[in-house]
This record gives sequence, structure tokens and C-alpha cells, in this order.
Amino acid sequence: MNVREAVLTVDETQTNFLERGPSLIERAVRTATVAAADADAVDRDARFPHKAFDAAREQKLLGVMIPVEYGGFGASIHDVTDICYTLGRACASTAMIYAMHQTKVACVVRHGHGIPWMETMMRRVARDQWLLASSTTEGQNGGNIRASAAAVDHAGDTVSLVRDATVISYGAEADGLVTIARRATDASASDQVLLALAKDDYSLKRTLGWETLGMRGTCSTGFELKVDCPADRVFPESYDKIHAQTMTPFAHLCWSSAWAGIAAAAVTRAQAFIRKAARTSGGQMPPAAAHFTAAKMSLAKLRALISANLDAFARAEHDERALSSLDFQSSITLLKVQASELAVETVMHAMRTAGLSGYRNDGEFTMGRHLRDVLSSPIMINNDRILANAATSTLMSGVPTSLRD
Repeated sequence: MNVREAVLTVDETQTNFLERGPSLIERAVRTATVAAADADAVDRDARFPHKAFDAAREQKLLGVMIPVEYGGFGASIHDVTDICYTLGRACASTAMIYAMHQTKVACVVRHGHGIPWMETMMRRVARDQWLLASSTTEGQNGGNIRASAAAVDHAGDTVSLVRDATVISYGAEADGLVTIARRATDASASDQVLLALAKDDYSLKRTLGWETLGMRGTCSTGFELKVDCPADRVFPESYDKIHAQTMTPFAHLCWSSAWAGIAAAAVTRAQAFIRKAARTSGGQMPPAAAHFTAAKMSLAKLRALISANLDAFARAEHDERALSSLDFQSSITLLKVQASELAVETVMHAMRTAGLSGYRNDGEFTMGRHLRDVLSSPIMINNDRILANAATSTLMSGVPTSLRD
């Protein structure tokens, strides 16, 4: 059997497996059902959502984006973001962990072809359902991931790295880690590389806790990260290219979809409240019904915004020139700002719809967890930083002359 025949056999096997089994969204719904049942406990105890990720592994969701030739489903960005949205409606922490994991998987998939270690990692994610964590926040850089303090130290065929990682979400639970560092000890802060590591390649020493308002199940504690591993863990491509073409688009699209899921869950509860109130009052709408209309409107805007950016990325996904264009980079960067603000607005309107019933932490219409979770969205890679950094590029971008430009 030649290589082409082998690839076709794998492709046919994987396709038949999907045809025989549940669809990706059915797998996501099954996982979301488990996540929803455990969401309150995950939030209360600030613990990793083990039950949800046991279900995700059982449903083979962690490797959906891995190409079929490496054992995955070859899922598209539309598939992945739909899963993020579905999980977001059930448990925000589960959805955000999944979104961050898929962003790291995307980096390996899109920039690891032809590199034996990266291809091995793809197979392990697909076969063993490895969960990949992310270490991008460092020291006192305030979330500026385009400047690194720690540097890769090269010694023959091995590299080492010591990083003050103030946040590594679910780091203690992950099977691998993707991190950023300066290319070498004499490199500038912005001359960065990306590393894809297996658990045996690094050690973690906890330095900070995670006692937060929301997103408590992400367990985004601080660690001292020590890396000692083969040099092939370093991506050959510079990080600036990976950042623009993959890291930012996938992060902002997946995060936004998770936030939209949280917003949708709050709107669902507000709708249930309105329906119950109308039934018990002979069809009379409650005073705060206008807030429900506003919640539905802002959710529609949020979904349309994400959908437009998804389609734009899908069209340009394999076109380096298009991905690097000023218009695309401005749009995909500002998506994070717009989506996070709309998600918060939607949940606030939903809570005001239900009034005290939404404000309470008990009862069927409680939205406290949804609000606390979604309030993380403007802070995560702070919106003020993004807007300030985008000022120059937005000045250079022209104003559209028609509605469809």
C-alpha cells in the first residue's frame, strides 16, 4: 500500500466513523449535558470540570480539529466555534478551557506539518485526547503577549526555559503546554518563538492562587514554568506570523463563541421567566419585558458579529496575504472587544428582565454565575490595551464607501 492509499484508507475510516456515530454537535450536546449538571459545583468549589472533560474525551471532542490523516476529524473553525457556543450555554469554565485548548491545537495543526514532533503531538491529541494548556501571560506584562521576558537557552539538541507564568489556565490538569518565549538570550522582547511541550518536557511550581469572581473552574493559577526538552519542541516559524495567522483569529473566534454561549444561556432563563410571569398574570407582560427584547437584540448582534468574522476567516484561512491585511487584522482583533462588551450587555439585560429572581443565587432563574463568568471577558487580554494598540492601524484603515465594502 502506497502513502496515498494509506491516507485514503484513514480518511475513509474516519469518515465512516463519523457517519456511523453522532455528529460533532451531537457530541457537544452530550458533553454539555454533563457540564451543565456539574457547573454550579465547579463554580462553587473553583475546581476543574473533570466530569465535563471526561465526557469530552469520551466523545472525542479534544481532537476534532486534528486532520484525518493524524486520527482526528478535520473539523472546521465553524465546527469548533459551534462546540464552544454549545458548551458556553452549559458551563462557562468548560467552554473557555475548550476554547483555549483548541486555539493551541490550531497552532500545532496549522504550523506543525512536516515536523515529526508536532505531528506526533497531533496524533496524541487525537488518539489520547490530550488537553493542551496555554502559557502566554508572564510576570508583570499585563497580558501583552507580544513581548517576552523569558528566553530560550539553546544547548546543542536541547533547549531550556524558566518562565514566571502569572497565569496558566488549567495548567495542573493539562497533558501538554504551548508557550511563548524570546528566541534566544540575546533576542529582543518581541523576537519570539512558540514551543509545544508534552508534560514530560516541563515542571510547574505553583506561585499564585485563583480566587476570583467568575470563570473559577478554569483554575488559572500562577506557576514557575521550567522547561528542559529537545529542541524540536520549538516551532521553526517566528511567533509573529503564528500570532497573526492563527493564535489571534482562533482565540478571538473561540472565546467570543464561548461568551456568546453564556449570553444565550442567560437569555434562555430570561425567556423562561417572562413566559412564567405572563402565564401567572393572565398574559400580562411584566414591567421589565423591554429588557428581554434588548437582550434578544444584543444577542442577535453578537451572533451576527461572530458569524461575519468566522466567514471572513474561513475565506482567508489559507491565504497568508489576506490574513496579514490591515483590514482583516483590525477586524479580528477588535472582535474580542466588541464581542466581550456585547456579551456583558446581553447578560445584564437578561438579569434585569428577571429582576430579583435573576439576581438571587438560588431559584430556577438565577443568573449570578452567568454574570460573574461573562464579566471576565473585557478583562481577559484587557480591552483597553487592545483599543490603545489598535489606534494607529484603525487610523490607517479607510472608511467604507458602501454597505458591502
